[in-house]
Amino acid sequence: MIRSFLVLGVTLAAALPAQADLQHRLSSSVQLDVKGASTRAIRVGNSFSISGNGIDTSVTSGGSTTSDALGGLGAATNGVNAITIPDATQKTAGSAFSYATSYTQGDAVPTTASSVGAVPAFSDITSESAGSAGTLAGTINTSGAITLSPGTGTGVSAIGQVISEINMR
Repeated sequence: MIRSFLVLGVTLAAALPAQADLQHRLSSSVQLDVKGASTRAIRVGNSFSISGNGIDTSVTSGGSTTSDALGGLGAATNGVNAITIPDATQKTAGSAFSYATSYTQGDAVPTTASSVGAVPAFSDITSESAGSAGTLAGTINTSGAITLSPGTGTGVSAIGQVISEINMR
């Protein structure tokens, strides 16, 4: 009798559904991008530098000479500074000396804002043309296979992904 209850209990237990928390999530995506046109314009500023050894410098302005003057940047007009470069002479004839000056004229500051598509007359300009989609394509089929094709376009990118998550508790 006990054996029959045991067989009956095992049979009933085998027939009961299992209790499990199982989650399955699928997600897929394709991203197709075509770059837009862009222009970057950077205004270059004014700069002046001077260095030397074993020289005398002077600046003459308005008929008057100032000894040991280094010159430099003056007042700005529309963002461009006036420049005064000094005269330089060797301090002692036959002795070693060095002298160097450097000047970069900055870009004028625009007096009006640029309109769309216009580029200001700056010294540092980078411009890129817009991309073209051409035959750019991307698909994901029901089995999760990804097909990406850059096609005949330019300036394009294609990204595809399939995510399958299984969570059990």
